[in-house]
Amino acid sequence: MKALIFAAGKGTRLKPFTDHHPKALAKVNGAPLLERNIQYLKSFGINDFVINVHHFADQIIAFLKENNNFGCKIEISDESDELLETGGGLLFAKRFLDHGEDFIIMNADILTEININDLVKSHQNLSDFATLAVSDRDSSRKLLFNDELVLRGWMNTVSGEQRLAEFNKDFRPLAFSGVHCINPRIFKKIKRTGKFSVMEEYLDLMQNEKIHGFLHESRLIDVGRPESVTEAEKYFK
Repeated sequence: MKALIFAAGKGTRLKPFTDHHPKALAKVNGAPLLERNIQYLKSFGINDFVINVHHFADQIIAFLKENNNFGCKIEISDESDELLETGGGLLFAKRFLDHGEDFIIMNADILTEININDLVKSHQNLSDFATLAVSDRDSSRKLLFNDELVLRGWMNTVSGEQRLAEFNKDFRPLAFSGVHCINPRIFKKIKRTGKFSVMEEYLDLMQNEKIHGFLHESRLIDVGRPESVTEAEKYFK
């Protein structure tokens, strides 16, 4: 199984570090986020990676080379010309991923203890094209699921804005964890091109397709702000 790690973002919330470095190389207890997530995914037997790059792309490429790709096969999806966001980045990396086998997508700035094997098993049992890891935690944006954990909507908990596939029948609000298991069939379903968020595509597809959530209770920290680095260092040694 391959894993696509999104490492292209500008990481504006992590300034001033990201004024001179990519956020994927921000360190938690001395180890860069990208290294931590490669090792984390390796612990589940994943040794084949695609990493997208844009912001200080040369630093990420040099870091991987200095560490001999951590003993893995790593392909670079180079978005140096234009940052394409998550959906555009996924499409841009299609040539590395469209080989008939499921793959994992993970944000480089997420640290978690989700059991990837359980996520993959759930995804394959459902035969979905996309399964999203979600948890019941604080977040200003929530995905809405029915009793079968099928995606039926999205809401902004601050503004009250919603996007629904049907009338809200006491849907369960859960926060996306930045980890998904995907089947390459998704490439035939995506309608957008260029720069776009994959979540926007999911919210369109939920109208006629089943996209399931994988509910977990594992620790997860979005290392997007300096204060979250401090929090992560309490748990990720």
